[in-house]
Amino acid sequence: MISLAVLAFVLSLVATLWVRRVFRRLPHGYADDAPQRFHVGHTPRLGGLGLLAGWALALAALPLLQWAHLAGNIDRAQLDLPTWGLMLLPAFAGGVLEDMTQRLAVRWRLLLTLTSGLLAWALLGLSVTHLGFDWLDTLWAGWPWLGAGLAVLAVTGLPHAFNIIDGYNGLAGMVALVVCLALAHVSMQVGDRELAAMAIALAAATGGFLVWNYPRGLIFAGDAGAYLWGLLIAVISLLLVQRHPIVSPWFPLLLLIYPVWETLFSIYRKLWRGVSPGMADALHLHQLVYRRLVRGVLHEDEARNMLMRNNRTAPYLWGFIALTVVPAVLFWRYSGVLLAFCVLFAVSYVVAYVSLVRFKVPRVFPAL
Repeated sequence: MISLAVLAFVLSLVATLWVRRVFRRLPHGYADDAPQRFHVGHTPRLGGLGLLAGWALALAALPLLQWAHLAGNIDRAQLDLPTWGLMLLPAFAGGVLEDMTQRLAVRWRLLLTLTSGLLAWALLGLSVTHLGFDWLDTLWAGWPWLGAGLAVLAVTGLPHAFNIIDGYNGLAGMVALVVCLALAHVSMQVGDRELAAMAIALAAATGGFLVWNYPRGLIFAGDAGAYLWGLLIAVISLLLVQRHPIVSPWFPLLLLIYPVWETLFSIYRKLWRGVSPGMADALHLHQLVYRRLVRGVLHEDEARNMLMRNNRTAPYLWGFIALTVVPAVLFWRYSGVLLAFCVLFAVSYVVAYVSLVRFKVPRVFPAL
């Protein structure tokens, strides 16, 4: 696993640098008044290409690593990279197109991720086969189409959830890296080395990308990167729960409760305000942290000033997600405990959000 991780890291590091140099003069970028914009100048948004290269090429090189006795007992047939690539293709291609043009409508991006979700169900047989509670599982077993539908919904929605939290340098990337490491840990606990390899390769590729993304912000993951994270993490999570009933389905939900709850809460507040859920705004939690918690930096250079404030935002959310990842890894078999932590996070999120909106910063969030 270590050799696989090192290879994925190096490949992603080099590929992301290459992408940055090739596409740094790409003329398309966010408008200066776009609500998602928290940087000065035009930065390449095609980091997803480097991520994909690092992850896929490292896994494709497994035969060579095993021949050199640098990789453990991993069944390459179970990895089935062509199938995974076909599943990724619609959403990832749409993400790349959006990153290059910023002209792909939300409905088309949603349709493309839905296509990938349906392919994941058809090609990999994804389904949520149990809910972690015996009395509920008895009822759930009588409606297998509900499990398939929930799996497709998860694969369709999580890429957009990662896209929502991908607002500041190092935020979405660090969430993806920590979640992948947690998935790899539990996969190893249940003896699934193939899923562990998938997760470790993605974590290492994300690490290679973060070298250029945080703190200097030389390249962004873009929609393609967010979709790659969301699709792969959703499929790995579903397969882990499906293959190993001892793993609670609430384990991946608690791991991912931050992007999932951010998405659900954003849909709620936009509908409550009477606007489309697909309309971008600057009222997500990480944006409020940037505006209300991170102190301004006194510097004559506007670009450097904004970059320094940008970099100070992600650590707040890193601490926030640690409160979910740690209990998820500790209690990955116990649905009741995991569900309780999910509820606790949702309540804590709302309290923190309302406090920031009302300029009443909780004491646990000292301003930097």
